Amino acid sequence: MKQERKQYTLVDLTKGLEATIQGDPHCLIEGVCTIQEGLPQHIAFLMNPLYKKYLSATNASAVIITSEDAHECQTNAVICRDPYYIYTQIAAFFDDKPKRLPGIHESAVIGDHCHIDPSVSIGANAVIGDDVTLAAHVVIGPGCVVSEHSEIGENSRLEANVTLYHKVLIGKNVLIASGTVVGSDGFGIAKHKGVWHKVPQLGGVIIEDDVEIGANCSIDRGAINDTVIEQGAKLDNLIQLGHNVRIGKHTAIAGCVGVSGSTTIGSNCLIGGQSGFAGHLTITDNVVITGGTEVTKSIRDPGIYSSGVGGLVTNRERRKNTARLHRLDHLVERVKTLERALSELTERKTT
Repeated sequence: MKQERKQYTLVDLTKGLEATIQGDPHCLIEGVCTIQEGLPQHIAFLMNPLYKKYLSATNASAVIITSEDAHECQTNAVICRDPYYIYTQIAAFFDDKPKRLPGIHESAVIGDHCHIDPSVSIGANAVIGDDVTLAAHVVIGPGCVVSEHSEIGENSRLEANVTLYHKVLIGKNVLIASGTVVGSDGFGIAKHKGVWHKVPQLGGVIIEDDVEIGANCSIDRGAINDTVIEQGAKLDNLIQLGHNVRIGKHTAIAGCVGVSGSTTIGSNCLIGGQSGFAGHLTITDNVVITGGTEVTKSIRDPGIYSSGVGGLVTNRERRKNTARLHRLDHLVERVKTLERALSELTERKTT
């Protein structure tokens, strides 16, 4: 059955936000769109200058823009300093993610001595182990497994088929997407007389408040101490964190990143996709790692870093070296020419 779309005025959408309205404040909005798509009764935003060419001709009923671009807007405008942030707040009005009602599905399995708030929602075929604590408004999706002695804080949500091993502690307002496994054993093995022996992984996993973890990630439990993801960190899909890794506050990690065991990444870092970190490293706060970088040594100074010739270098060094590599063939020919000239000069002197 098709749901009737809700409509909001620009006044409704911007209430409490640091934004002003240029045009009709009572313009009705029923959804969001891209600026190039430009749908009537929808609101778009302009952040990337590559899309500025669409601003003057867009058919969107309103656009979220900065004051610098407002004079080029031919439709209603929401003027602010940070259009992308304001867009996140407005887009939340139109989020149609299904709401999970409180209750426990009849097919769910609940262990002994659990503490489950009455407002919790537990989906079909979920399994909750013994001595688990689920705080108010927690959502456990279908097919999830929450193992023994784990705790989940208020307003946190596990999408379908998330697995938490034993002794995983999750804070408030945490979102974990489908297929992610938290608390599996880290890769700890010791070789004795030619045979590998498993090292018991005795630590746990702590995920602090406001963390988001994408789909199909693997967060290993600590070997001795805990693996920790600090408050506000954001992880994309397909990320592997080894045992005893610590991710700092408000660090964002793009997809397909691997962080080897006992590496610490500081706060407010940005990690590009397909990057890899060796083990036992320390990355300071406010570091940017560009996509595809091999991080093989600790980083003590904030800045932008990339893989380069000879290992990890600053992004500026990498760009300079890349430019030189493009001239390598030309430089080789120049060296050959100089060698011939030197040889001819030497022959003249000897004769």
